[in-house]
Amino acid sequence: MVFTDIRSGHALKDMNDRELIPHLFRTEYSKITAVLCKLFGLEHIEIAEDIASETFLSALETWTYNGIPANPTAWLYAVAKNKARNHLARHRTFADKVVAQLKQSQEPQEMEIDLSVRNISDSQLQMLFTICHPAIPTEAQIGLALRILCGFGIDEIASAFLTNKEAINKRLFRAREQLRDESIRIEFPAEPEIKDRLEAVLTTLYLLFSEGYYSESRDPVLREELCIEAMRLTSLLIENDQTNLPAANALLALMCFHASRFKARRDKEGMVVLYDDQDETLWDQELIAKGAAFLHRATKGNRVTKYHLEAGIAYKHTAKADTKEKWDGILQLYNKLLVIEYSPIAALNRTYALSKVKGKEEAIAEAEKLNLSDNHFYFTLLGELYKGIDNATAMDNFQKALLIARTNTDKETIRRKIKDLQLQAPR
Repeated sequence: MVFTDIRSGHALKDMNDRELIPHLFRTEYSKITAVLCKLFGLEHIEIAEDIASETFLSALETWTYNGIPANPTAWLYAVAKNKARNHLARHRTFADKVVAQLKQSQEPQEMEIDLSVRNISDSQLQMLFTICHPAIPTEAQIGLALRILCGFGIDEIASAFLTNKEAINKRLFRAREQLRDESIRIEFPAEPEIKDRLEAVLTTLYLLFSEGYYSESRDPVLREELCIEAMRLTSLLIENDQTNLPAANALLALMCFHASRFKARRDKEGMVVLYDDQDETLWDQELIAKGAAFLHRATKGNRVTKYHLEAGIAYKHTAKADTKEKWDGILQLYNKLLVIEYSPIAALNRTYALSKVKGKEEAIAEAEKLNLSDNHFYFTLLGELYKGIDNATAMDNFQKALLIARTNTDKETIRRKIKDLQLQAPR
């Protein structure tokens, strides 16, 4: 895998007993669930999740008294297989239905439950395309991906979305019902459909990464793991010949470039550190190099996607040097991005690059044309652009931004800007 054991910075043997089971739950729960879902069918998704959960409960009970086995992962797989076979044996009607669907002749006890590396990877990729079916709302797709493919608990998903467990449970229940109602099968799309279906998959992975990178959750581990899981799932696309396409490589490159600055984006109090103030020595050069390699692979083909352009912009930000050449390149990429897929935020970001190339006055004129009066980023940027030209107008814009900012992090960032501007005022 491209990101083998990416969740931990150390090997399993270096973990203590308290760390091991949560780590294995995160890495193996989703694999067991995906394989069993593929075996049983989506209509029995809760059964697959229950068996996976019971496997880890057995591990907690057994390992507490008997110690950690020599190969914990193999132990989990063996127990999961036994529990699945026992369930099939106890529920004969269910077993007959599953066997009939799979057109197999084995007895339930003998049914092959394949937890090989290849089948796990194939099952997770098929499940990814299933979850990202057009019939499922995007928000629900992300929730299902976090639960089924990433092993996140309901509490963690609620924290990531800044909502409560009841809302998440309802969202996941409705999404599962839609999968059943549409009779969606867990399978890889036919070759003519792959490119069309891939768009939805890439969108979900892009949004999943964004949930982590821009999350307001105060849990730094959760924020980072959201990004890591998005990267791991995107790597599944890269490892499959049919989905190892330029757009997927461009998206993974984009993720690598952003993730490389993860440790530099927050200070010890958890507050956001803006790009210009980040400690460049904290940037992960290995991830930047991986991103550059994926971006190079993404150039094969004749179609440029928004992921190509956003990755190009992020790559140029991996050089801290504040040169006109760098910002001119970023400006040109934003110009192309707005043609491919216009968004007010991209247009706003473009004006910052424009200020670096053609000066603040021209950037102010372009920014004010956007008139994003309900967006605190708009007023924050205007505050930055007016600073040094008309500090009174800059302060007015920062105050407007503070009034409409929704999160504590954004408000604190704006307050810092106001304080800095006040310190610059003549006494």
